[in-house]
Amino acid sequence: MVRKIGRRARATSPSTTTTSPTSSDLPSDYTHSEMTRKVVSSLEALNEKGPLPGLVVFDLDYTLWPLWVDTHVDSPLRRRGDDINKVYDRNGQPLQFFPHVPSILLWLKRRGIPIAAASRTSAPNVARQALNGLYLVDESNLLLTIPSSSPSESDDSLDIHQSGNVHNKQNQRTGIASHQKLVKAIDLFDFQEIYPGSKITHFQKLHQLSRVPYQDMLFFDDEHRNAEVGTKLGVHFVQVGHSGTDLGLVEKAFREWRAKKAARSLQTNDLSSD
Repeated sequence: MVRKIGRRARATSPSTTTTSPTSSDLPSDYTHSEMTRKVVSSLEALNEKGPLPGLVVFDLDYTLWPLWVDTHVDSPLRRRGDDINKVYDRNGQPLQFFPHVPSILLWLKRRGIPIAAASRTSAPNVARQALNGLYLVDESNLLLTIPSSSPSESDDSLDIHQSGNVHNKQNQRTGIASHQKLVKAIDLFDFQEIYPGSKITHFQKLHQLSRVPYQDMLFFDDEHRNAEVGTKLGVHFVQVGHSGTDLGLVEKAFREWRAKKAARSLQTNDLSSD
């Protein structure tokens, strides 16, 4: 966990002018980075390795983005032009997700796994401004580039049809999105518990709203004090380090949660056989 310090000094220069986006379309030549393609491929591989949790919950500060919204930025936070995964405060200070976070959130949504935010920030409105202003690139088209274990169409095929959309083979190889789509980050969250106080309260509310058993929840957070949701409620707590939530941490968390679930199932079977 990064230790919280005092509010940073502010520049006295006039606020940077920001403009509201006029379109949710990406440039026609937008390409996904090699990092994104690798992360998406690795996340998709998790689908075939066991059960999936009923709810994945994220803290915000130093878990999804590398700052405290109640300390390091001055509202309002706004997107500039067609920026991807970036908003700015009134002094031009940027805020964006850690590099792997967009792909992780989009993967969870594709899998139909509910996502929640559980933050104890003292600036909930600023946190929501950030989530509202962060636009992410839908990565569904990259699924066509991931090799399947089952026979697929011939390599000689010029086009692949999926959900009524046609994707050229060249676009597959380059990662160019043939149908551009942006997703507002806040729309990926099914539940938002963003307010000061113990995370126990946040999770009791999430349990009430989602009806997901605590033991079927995963929780990513950078503050060890919030591990009490694991010891007191049974939520699987995942300690986030200085690099934020990333692919390796998600893979490790899923392995650990699946091992716990298997152990519970084995214990239940042993009890029923007695």
